[in-house]
Amino acid sequence: MKTLNTSPPVGSSTVPESPPPLGMSPICPTCGCSLVRLGIAPDDAARYEHRGEQLLFCCQGCVDLFRDHADTYLAEIRDWSVCPTCLAEKPEHLTVSISHEGQEVRFCRCPHCVEEFLRRPAELLARLAG
Repeated sequence: MKTLNTSPPVGSSTVPESPPPLGMSPICPTCGCSLVRLGIAPDDAARYEHRGEQLLFCCQGCVDLFRDHADTYLAEIRDWSVCPTCLAEKPEHLTVSISHEGQEVRFCRCPHCVEEFLRRPAELLARLAG
């Protein structure tokens, strides 16, 4: 049986060198939207380098806004993750998680999302990877 817990993985909006951790998806640092939910592949995302890290954005407008208040925007999404089932973007305190194949997967708090994930984890994780 899968168990729910509340310890979070750290969210990321950086360009992954490998697939994102389970239950993670690039989140636009400025607007907080999941690039997957918006249908934006990592290769098609707007990019901006900040302190040596390549960040992904949903659009150039968000890049332009980000430049003036980068640290504020990054702090706002630092602990966010994307529910693999409904693609909702949530901060840590509004999520639950399960252990799947030895890794933590975060979800919105909807029990249906966890149940649906358990029926088709490979499909939903592949969708998050973009």
